[in-house]
Amino acid sequence: MALETTPNHTQTVAGWAAHDSFGKIVPYIFKRRVNGVNDVSIKVMYCGICHTDLHFINNDWGITMYPVVPGHEITGVITKVGSNVKNFKIGDRVGVGCLAASCLECEFCKNSQENYCDQIQFTYNGIFWDGSITYGGYSDMLVADHRYVVHVPDNLPMDTAAPLLCAGVTVFTPMKDCQLLESPGKKVGVVGLGGLGHVAVKMAKAFGHNVTVISTSPSKENEAKQRLGADSFIVSTNDEQMQRGKRTLDVILDTVSAQHSLGPVLELLKVNGTLAVVGAPDRPMELPSFPLIFGKRSVKGSMTGSMKETQEMMDVCGKHNITCDVELIKPDQINQALDRLARNDVRYRFVIDIAGSSKL
Repeated sequence: MALETTPNHTQTVAGWAAHDSFGKIVPYIFKRRVNGVNDVSIKVMYCGICHTDLHFINNDWGITMYPVVPGHEITGVITKVGSNVKNFKIGDRVGVGCLAASCLECEFCKNSQENYCDQIQFTYNGIFWDGSITYGGYSDMLVADHRYVVHVPDNLPMDTAAPLLCAGVTVFTPMKDCQLLESPGKKVGVVGLGGLGHVAVKMAKAFGHNVTVISTSPSKENEAKQRLGADSFIVSTNDEQMQRGKRTLDVILDTVSAQHSLGPVLELLKVNGTLAVVGAPDRPMELPSFPLIFGKRSVKGSMTGSMKETQEMMDVCGKHNITCDVELIKPDQINQALDRLARNDVRYRFVIDIAGSSKL
């Protein structure tokens, strides 16, 4: 087990943590490291609540190190800058996503794919280079290595930009991999209309594509089309609609984190189409061979994005004015928000107003 603190962890910080798998978040005072030569200190303004937070709080994956301070959709303002840091200054509006550290030496780190580094450490529940456990954005300040921090464009509000740091980059990266940024006019499907799905719809529309939302909830059709601009809507439990949709889509992003079969979704792809899986169900998904073989289709996974891709995503969102639809909550409402998130009762992302401030 890693040390909880090391000698240079002398900054007292107020935050919110879960101490066991019963899942209640309570106020928590802890220590962070002093600002090092490669670090920036950040006053946290807002932090999104991701489905991953719920998994870690409840120890669903069996890897939680308690107490856990969740939060990896963080926006804030820089208050201190290390002597080696050249690309940030005090007062900059910045974001921190899922990544806190990587080895910096492997082929992935050297090719701006550090999110696939074997030694990747996350913003919370990771082990930093100094041996300490990382604590996330459910806290009033954060110290981060500048290589894992991005600029937030001036035109994006800090609250609605926060979920872009995880949800945004998670759907942006596979879109980029599937050449959706530079070749408009494709037919793109989005499975699930939650925190990830609603951003995927906005991005795909901004990039000039025809977008179909695939959902188990007929009630979401109106908001998919009217509010988010989707062109079509398929209820995945409606056999007739699924039949009509066969072989109509070039690329599908599957954002659903509940267990489901990929077979019916694959049937919606054209021959040579690609299904990009970005949701993370805790049990294996069913993958029948026939839809795969008879359509020459590909299934690929994608995990968040590199820091270079995260900055590119933020800049693209700034250019197209893409933000997340959020419900802003105060820190004392975190537990109610987590309960609602577990029931998928949120449109479409909870964001904690950490600093209690007006929009910056």
